[in-house]
Amino acid sequence: MKTRVIVVGAGPVGLMLAGELMLGGADVTLYDKLPSPSGESRALGFTRRVAEVFDQRGLLTRLGSYRQGQNGHFGGVGIDLGMLDESHHGVLGLPQARTEEMLGNWLTELGVPVRRGYELRDFHETEDGIVAGFEGPDGRHEAEAAYLVGCDGGQSTVRALAGIEAPGWESTRGMYMADVTGVELPQRPTGKHVRGGHMILSVSLGDGYYRILIHDRGLPPHPDTATLTFTDVADAWQRMTGQSIHHGKARWMAAFSNGAGLATDYRRGRVLLAGDAAHETPPLAGWGLATGIQDAVNLGWKLAAVVSGSAPESLLDTYHFERHPLGQQLLRNTHAGSTLYLSGEEIDPLRDVMTELMTDKNVAAHFAGMISGLGVRYDMGSGSGSHPLLGRRLSPDRELQRPDGSRTRVTELLHAGRAVLITTDGCGEAARLAAAWSDRVDLVTGSWVPVESDSLLNAVPDSALVRPDGYIAWAAPDGGDLSDALDRWLGTARATANA
Repeated sequence: MKTRVIVVGAGPVGLMLAGELMLGGADVTLYDKLPSPSGESRALGFTRRVAEVFDQRGLLTRLGSYRQGQNGHFGGVGIDLGMLDESHHGVLGLPQARTEEMLGNWLTELGVPVRRGYELRDFHETEDGIVAGFEGPDGRHEAEAAYLVGCDGGQSTVRALAGIEAPGWESTRGMYMADVTGVELPQRPTGKHVRGGHMILSVSLGDGYYRILIHDRGLPPHPDTATLTFTDVADAWQRMTGQSIHHGKARWMAAFSNGAGLATDYRRGRVLLAGDAAHETPPLAGWGLATGIQDAVNLGWKLAAVVSGSAPESLLDTYHFERHPLGQQLLRNTHAGSTLYLSGEEIDPLRDVMTELMTDKNVAAHFAGMISGLGVRYDMGSGSGSHPLLGRRLSPDRELQRPDGSRTRVTELLHAGRAVLITTDGCGEAARLAAAWSDRVDLVTGSWVPVESDSLLNAVPDSALVRPDGYIAWAAPDGGDLSDALDRWLGTARATANA
């Protein structure tokens, strides 16, 4: 079987990437070693930026009802999100299985083949592509493609076969996670410290189920989910809380370690990595999932443009350059947050200092921006200009009034997964120039609907070239040369601009 891109791993990141590739016009096939979705929900929500990403593709409303988180924290130190100029609240209480189901339905509509029960065993590069070997329901199966992307988790087979190292820190303790029923537990959504450097978390999932997370410094550093029993979980819970849940039962449970690692390369030749395959971290506030979804949305349109021939292969290098630093930030923040969360009373003075710092609006905004993903700013390259919004996401809720009087939100302009050039009065020259790229960019004219806040996060340029992932690649005024930006991010023009 021939396809342009093979994606390995049908978790949220692999599903999102496959959809982005298909939107971009790339033929893609998704493979997963499990015969069917696991139904497990390690994550119970996602960050504000991921909510925006889903909204950009018209997917957020497909999730149905969900609740918005009211509190923010870094390693258990609270952040008053209410004092910030823009909402950084994420989505909570939404099982990962529901998100995967939504993305799976989206792929069905897009016509993406999903092959389940196929485990990657080997691959080799050819002169013009890659051949991957799978063990499937009917024995060995080989697939050819131009590129292979590993979205296959922290123990990534793709990463191992590619010889890409993932240094980080070794595990020093284990932890348990389970969804239990038949018990009554208090709500501890951001966790509760237990003397001695332990932590427990409990949150209601509805329908009589609770998610519990147990950080017990006495657990072995390399726990094994395969041998984990509910008695192990209940015993650890009782040690931490004094409460017995032995009379309950679990529909799902897992053991984790606190080890972490970051791939040295997000791309090596025709092999790329995204999600946990690129940055493995212990479960902490859903940061890993959120980072992985943003990996997928950064990579998808670029890889689609390369395989379709509209952009040079060098565009793929920007994936590593833009996302690897955020992987480094993820590991750093996970280490720092875990230290605050899981150390003993000896760091109470540090917790007190952090609590005091978080009362400062600028400090709170900095930490909230890292956690929510709204603080991401990509380097648009030398000569890109000095506009303060360059490389930032264009606020998706800002409204544009069209010449016919209708209004549209920025997020609605991105549903098709294409670049958008937004021009306002007096910027007609930009639209005329971009017409040479009209096969890859949508041209939209209008005027910005004013808002009360003057926050940078809510600011808008006079005109902007917005990449398919929602980030500003060119802005007027002082945003650099538009033709250079179009050529850098969308490839050489094919059409001929009108004089």
